[in-house]
Amino acid sequence: MSKLIPQTLLSDIPDLYETEGSLNPMCHIKLFTPNSNWTWYIIEFSKADAKTCYGYVQGLDSELGYFTLEELESIHGPLGLAIERDMLFEATSFTKIKEDEYANR
Repeated sequence: MSKLIPQTLLSDIPDLYETEGSLNPMCHIKLFTPNSNWTWYIIEFSKADAKTCYGYVQGLDSELGYFTLEELESIHGPLGLAIERDMLFEATSFTKIKEDEYANR
């Protein structure tokens, strides 16, 4: 059970590798550090281990990759603030996320 994301939201995210080959998968959940520039967009979530995610990470660099909810729950930013879920975020295509990222540079 994740402290960051309610089970009801996790169950709606595609399982790992389910969107493999998709050129424009949906980013379902946005997590961020409130006092630094790191953001995680979850595209897939492992139904088997209930902790591994695949998604888009924006930080020092931007890349697609794997991360775990346990790992994110243990992170605190420079002021000691924990990672939060963007409660207003609605599922958005990966292409739109990347377009917005480059438009805001």
